[in-house]
Amino acid sequence: MHTIGRGWRWRWVMGLILLAMPAGAAGQELTELSAAEAAARIRAGTLKSEDLVRALVDVIERKRDLNAFITFDRERAIASAHKADTFAARKSFAGPLHGVPIVVKDNIHVAGLPNSAGTPALRDFVPTRNAAVAEKLIRAGAIVLGKTNMHELAFGITSNNAAFGPARNAYDPSRIAGGSSGGTANAIAARMAPAGLGTDTGGSVRIPAALNGIAGLRPTLGRYLQEGITPIAHTRDTAGPMAREVGDLVLLDSVITGARDRVVAAPLKGLRVGVCRALFFRNLEPETERLAEAALDRLHAQGAEIVEVDMPGLVDLNGKISFPVALYEARADLTRYLKRFRPTLGLKDLADRIASPDVKGLFASAIAPGAKDAVPEKAYLDALAARPLLQQLYADTFRKHAIAALAFPTTPLPAAPIGDDETTLLNGAQVPTFPTFIQNTDPGSNAGIPGLSVPIGRTPAGLPVGLELDGPAGSDRHLLAIGLALEALVGRLPAP
Repeated sequence: MHTIGRGWRWRWVMGLILLAMPAGAAGQELTELSAAEAAARIRAGTLKSEDLVRALVDVIERKRDLNAFITFDRERAIASAHKADTFAARKSFAGPLHGVPIVVKDNIHVAGLPNSAGTPALRDFVPTRNAAVAEKLIRAGAIVLGKTNMHELAFGITSNNAAFGPARNAYDPSRIAGGSSGGTANAIAARMAPAGLGTDTGGSVRIPAALNGIAGLRPTLGRYLQEGITPIAHTRDTAGPMAREVGDLVLLDSVITGARDRVVAAPLKGLRVGVCRALFFRNLEPETERLAEAALDRLHAQGAEIVEVDMPGLVDLNGKISFPVALYEARADLTRYLKRFRPTLGLKDLADRIASPDVKGLFASAIAPGAKDAVPEKAYLDALAARPLLQQLYADTFRKHAIAALAFPTTPLPAAPIGDDETTLLNGAQVPTFPTFIQNTDPGSNAGIPGLSVPIGRTPAGLPVGLELDGPAGSDRHLLAIGLALEALVGRLPAP
């Protein structure tokens, strides 16, 4: 346990926490507390970490049907909370997350807990060191409740995992939690934890955040260190924070990056928000479209300027980059990962033991040794050459229209039924599940820009819908400020 002094850094961090904490937090149920609220109350001595952890553990055990966890160590979490309380009683605090429980996706290493990446061949792999992003949070005092369920090897958006069972939507257990960070999302939405970590290659933080009614940030590529995370593609992968409140994303991002600026809700008067309807508003489920347009109307009513933009060539450019990069890099990056962390396990052995049919088929055809449809090196190099053109298209769009963000529905439709792995119903037609759900999240992923999904309401069937804000590279903190302003307008979703 590390003690931080009472100098300027601590005062700044506590100011950030108090800024995010609304009045009346003391009267809330423990499981409704945000990470920032819990941190502030633990430091003030009005809340014991162990009481909070036990309350969350009760929810975890009561809602096992959501299948949020692959590994849940009740006694370890309670013991860690008890230890945190012992230090807190001495006014010795590890950092701004002292005693705060979080959840971590099961492809992000946490020392002493298995890191299966949702696949049978890695079920017994127990890292001895934390991933860089997890280390930052744990050193700041966070307590890891457990490792959360996910789409197998992070290669999908449903989290219908054949090895560990499907992660179920917090608002309708018959529907998908989204993926690949489905367990982190449904755990946070179901009040099993206030916040946590996922990973995002083409939408895997933002999609499950939207489908479960929470907030999720994909940071600018390279903003977070990737050390200690089971990879897909090193030029696309990033970890990302997830929480019920945007203020908690600000807090976790501050801890992970060391950012010292105070983030407050952005003034909406004069804020220019871009909308590209031809690309990001096509073939939307009607209630998704209605809620997205209503959110834009609210922004406009508060003085924001909604700017219509076009992005010619985006679909073609993104298509040249997306799968060639992901599939080519997956083979090389997973091989390196296994050689370092599981040297007795080869890529072929890993592929042979994959349980989920969609992932198994993809590996057999395009990634495993001898795959007949493996991406040729030239196609990969062509994809890398196209990426600067995509990045320039985004940069030109932001600059030309003087917009702070692009806004669009995170997904074209709410959560699909579990089992719709290949196709799902949208506007009366069967559409391919994976490309449909990543339609809006994938281009920004390939451009490496930050994307923030904020919940904006629920359909009459009770299913959450998210609005995504994409910003220029490096604008993460300003994007979060806009997210705070949007959240204040639309409100937060009630518990499932």
